[in-house]
Amino acid sequence: MLATHEYANDLLLFALIVDCGSFSKAAETAGVTSSVVSKRIGRLEKSLGARLLYRTTRSLTLTESGQALYLQAKDISAKVQDALYAVSEKSEEITGTIRMSVPTISGELLLSESVAEFCARHPGLKVEMRLENRFVDLVEEGVDLAIRTGTLPNSSLIARPILDSHWVIVCSPGYLERHSEPDSAAALLNHNCLTYTYQESGTDNWLMKQPDSGEIYELQVKGNLSANNARAIRKAVIGGHGIAMVPRCMVYEDLQEGKLTEILAGHCGKILGVYAVYPYTRNLPLKTRLLIEHIISSYQNISHYF
Repeated sequence: MLATHEYANDLLLFALIVDCGSFSKAAETAGVTSSVVSKRIGRLEKSLGARLLYRTTRSLTLTESGQALYLQAKDISAKVQDALYAVSEKSEEITGTIRMSVPTISGELLLSESVAEFCARHPGLKVEMRLENRFVDLVEEGVDLAIRTGTLPNSSLIARPILDSHWVIVCSPGYLERHSEPDSAAALLNHNCLTYTYQESGTDNWLMKQPDSGEIYELQVKGNLSANNARAIRKAVIGGHGIAMVPRCMVYEDLQEGKLTEILAGHCGKILGVYAVYPYTRNLPLKTRLLIEHIISSYQNISHYF
């Protein structure tokens, strides 16, 4: 059996491997060789008596045991980082500039205030925040940190999961006074569906879910208005001009206040991950690490919106 400190170190290394997506990147980040990484993970698997990873030349896949252990390892890693950050924050002055790119919805809903609070705690720091929906090239454009929503392509970037953003199908009470409420996904084809053009699955292809089986499929809807700004779609829907599929976080308060009504609950299959993304680096600057932790905490505080 491994000693307690060896278990802890190997668990942290295991979490790092999963986050980096490869043994070589994890080795570079940890400042050791790939052979050392392989040896330590092999040692951990032998001690636990369980296979944790399936490794090919191109990818890593977690086993069921590996997935369960990863969640625990991440929790340990987070606690270690919190302890280190607590000490570092007191001993090192946070100065300089952080350049950020964030989605417009999260920027308006949460991040503008959250980042301003962080800057207030660190008067020597300046954050330049760009609200935009395109996936910027962080390295090419000199961006230190991005908050991204969606499926991330394989790249040299490091992505820290924050939470999942669930989407909902909504309309106004006034719309339902003039039109029958859809009782099935197919019934949407008889309605004016207002579409948000900034979505991976395409403008008119709504990701739907079979409530009984959970199967995800695409439904080709139609409508007389599309826009690349979700707030514009929200306003048109509140005005009673149609039905839309939008991020729940954006209309959470409208649903609570009765301005909008969710329809076909359980049929919407669109869920997008929200990530903190930054260029791969062996030593992430303290100011960026602290800002990421602050942002994650801010998201978690209003996770019910999502």
